[in-house]
Amino acid sequence: MNERWTITATAIDHPDAVALVREYITDIASRYWGRPATSSEVDTALAEDPTDDLAPPTGALLLARLDDAVAGCAGVRLVAPGVAELKRVYLRPANRGQGGGVRLVGAAEEFAVGMGATLMRLDTRDDLVEARALYARCGYAEVAPFNSDKYAEHWFAKSLTPDLRPDAHLAG
Repeated sequence: MNERWTITATAIDHPDAVALVREYITDIASRYWGRPATSSEVDTALAEDPTDDLAPPTGALLLARLDDAVAGCAGVRLVAPGVAELKRVYLRPANRGQGGGVRLVGAAEEFAVGMGATLMRLDTRDDLVEARALYARCGYAEVAPFNSDKYAEHWFAKSLTPDLRPDAHLAG
């Protein structure tokens, strides 16, 4: 099944990338509010937390395709020397449960290592249970908060080198 997946870095202004990031924001905002998010609310969320930094040389936006159809995305960005952050991990509902999430996270980790990162971290919300399960499956451990994002309720980290503890982000 995995040979059906392809993951490539894509320009953040590519129409597929723009559409998928909007879809991601619509999904998580709708879940947060318990109702469909409006287009205006999605615009506001994107303005508050833009995707501009998911671009070379210090970031990447990865698009996953399943059988050549756009299926999901993940972003990675450097936030400090040796530290990368995983952002915008999303699979369209029809594409979930087919191994794409693990592949996206793995591809983001490879990009992070290529940019010099030795640690990947992320934050997520309490209601995003599936995301938290995915991160645990991928080897991420819950760590102490490393930011004060108003939507963050869980913080995770993973060493991208075997000798670094996941809580090493607190040292710097």
